Amino acid sequence: MSLTVLTSASRLRSSFRLQRIQSHMMSSQVEPEVLMQKVGNAGVITINRPQVLNALNLTIIRQMYPQLKNWENDNEINIVIIKGAGGKAFCAGGDIREVTEAGKVGGSLAQDFFREEYILNNAIGKYKKPYIALIDGITMGGGVGLSVHGRFRVATEKTLFAMPETAIGLFPDVGGGYFLPRLKGKLGLFLALTGFRLKGRDVQRAGVATHFVESKKIPDLEQELVELKSLSADDVSRVLGSYQNLPGFGQAFRVGESHGGYRQVGRTGQIFWVLFSAVEILVGPSFTSTPEEDFLSCRLFSSSSVEGIVQNLKADGSAFAQKQAETLSRMSPTSMKMTYKQLQFGAAMSLQDVLVMEYRLSQACMRGRDFYEGVRAVLVDKDQNPKWNPATLEEVTDEMVEQCFSSLGEKDLTL
Repeated sequence: MSLTVLTSASRLRSSFRLQRIQSHMMSSQVEPEVLMQKVGNAGVITINRPQVLNALNLTIIRQMYPQLKNWENDNEINIVIIKGAGGKAFCAGGDIREVTEAGKVGGSLAQDFFREEYILNNAIGKYKKPYIALIDGITMGGGVGLSVHGRFRVATEKTLFAMPETAIGLFPDVGGGYFLPRLKGKLGLFLALTGFRLKGRDVQRAGVATHFVESKKIPDLEQELVELKSLSADDVSRVLGSYQNLPGFGQAFRVGESHGGYRQVGRTGQIFWVLFSAVEILVGPSFTSTPEEDFLSCRLFSSSSVEGIVQNLKADGSAFAQKQAETLSRMSPTSMKMTYKQLQFGAAMSLQDVLVMEYRLSQACMRGRDFYEGVRAVLVDKDQNPKWNPATLEEVTDEMVEQCFSSLGEKDLTL
């Protein structure tokens, strides 16, 4: 073999070695889990964990809270915008695996995560400057807490909203006890117990989002928002309104809105997957109210107990009602009864008081069994076959539920 060939081979090996080293260095560089930047006149937060659908963890919470407080007192910041990276999710929920492991052994994370998350939720709820959540993609659990308490929530056709906590032995927390009972009729209870998913425009129709904007328009919307010179919520509202199609004939208004004395609820034949497809099934035909109002009243979820709701669904006999009864049969009985009372109490409470209550509930779940079993069945083993204890609604006594709401004394959440 010639010296030239040997030299070339040696150079080639060196080149490959250099490429491997560079590749390793690049892969070992840790991306920030949350980006917080000043852009124009706005503070922009980007949850940057797209590989796990921007799941919320304690690191993000601990970085967001002080930055929000700083921006609140920064005269150069007019608004705050929060969004998710990656195009699939705003935030798909809390990253609860570490919480689960900590809870099993009595680790402090089982207290710290919920405590600091709820403190952040409260800060968002009382934020002094316009707070705009661009919920373009999956928005569940902890992601709801980062968005729904802010003044503006912008949904797109890619938005998928749900509070699926009863499926893992938890409850719709992050202030769910505050905003869910304030939705129209029994819609909030329906969403809380079943984990039912709202999609696209229906997120706005239900009252969860304040605006609906096409996903492709979000970059232009964000650019205009960061250039705003005013602190006025009215100016933000004007910009957001200019990016969404104005409701007209054949389009539904946001829940509770009216226009010129008339209420538009969707043209005949246009059946929306969530709000209109189940109207006849859930509430039966009505000639005294609109289909939207009928659905949002969720008559079958009007009962003095979870057992009563299940009986209503089974007695109705329709395909949709039977499906919801089947869904409830898979949920943690303890979680459902806890959730029912949570929303019942929360309807008359402030956000602060609700979060204090929910912290007590979170710690009750950490002491119990169902949360760990639910996480195992749904997220770890993924056999979708949790063994709840107690196994039936009838076995969950009022005393068991009331204990979950008991004060934690000096360990209570302080806001």
